[in-house]
Amino acid sequence: MAIDLLPPPQSPGLTVTNGEGGAYYVWTAAQFPLLSQANLGAGLLILHPHGFAIPHYEDSNKIGFVVDGIGKVGILLPNSTTEIVLAVKKGDTIAVPLGSVSWYYGGGPTSDLVIIFLGETSQSYTPGIFDYFFLAGTNGILGGFSNDIISKTYNFTSTEANSLTKSQTGTYIVKLRNGQNLPNPSNISSAKIVSYNLENAKPDLQVNNGGSLTTATAQNFPILDKIGLSAGLINLYNDSLLTPQFTVDSSNQLIYVTNGSGRVQIVGLNGQNVLDANAQKGQLFIVPKFFIAAKLAGEGGLKYINVVTSSKYV
Repeated sequence: MAIDLLPPPQSPGLTVTNGEGGAYYVWTAAQFPLLSQANLGAGLLILHPHGFAIPHYEDSNKIGFVVDGIGKVGILLPNSTTEIVLAVKKGDTIAVPLGSVSWYYGGGPTSDLVIIFLGETSQSYTPGIFDYFFLAGTNGILGGFSNDIISKTYNFTSTEANSLTKSQTGTYIVKLRNGQNLPNPSNISSAKIVSYNLENAKPDLQVNNGGSLTTATAQNFPILDKIGLSAGLINLYNDSLLTPQFTVDSSNQLIYVTNGSGRVQIVGLNGQNVLDANAQKGQLFIVPKFFIAAKLAGEGGLKYINVVTSSKYV
């Protein structure tokens, strides 16, 4: 089995959905078969100032990590009637369970909000991809129903039903004129249910002149126990080495480089070296279950987010 470094999101050939308010990039299983083989998915959302990702529900368990910028995120968890609204910033880890409804807003006055989504797709409609079912817009699910069904469902007039399903002409990402009309952030205790900041948390491991490892697991971020994922933020300093390691419980790892560069080697069955390459900012790679990986930081260091298909990060 050969493993490839998946290219940065803006590279030619990657699937992209553009809108007035930003873009969403997808590494597809058709382009990179190992994603579907390992039941993994990845997507990068870039929202320009006042960009808004229309509310949608998920068919996969995933973790969103804020690479850069500030903004707001709204999440309605399955079987809940109360929406949780987050004021997000760099380093925030957002748990997005299967079946939850969410929206995203770029709140920086001049800078983009950048979120990488990594997770598993064992129950998704399309293996290796996160499928989204939008509630509004030209591809919104309500627009697929006839006016009389919508009218009776919501006790609307025909005009009101038509306005509900047809007035939003955007597709996936639009630009809001006034983001101040969005809900205010929820209280801190509610926000902690779905959000955990890896940049500000105390590292699990800190090595002088070497680097740090900070994890979000079911122990310190309980919702991860329900979605079966965990995350680690690894920051290796110049020329530092994270020695060869593997997961002990058949978990797969999906890694996205957020900063810097470094050499990555992965060894699999029969001692075969399946990857030996220099990983750059924006690139993605998979470490299959039981395979062993080592990372050596380059001159500017190497920083990456690692999502593991286990809530324990073992």
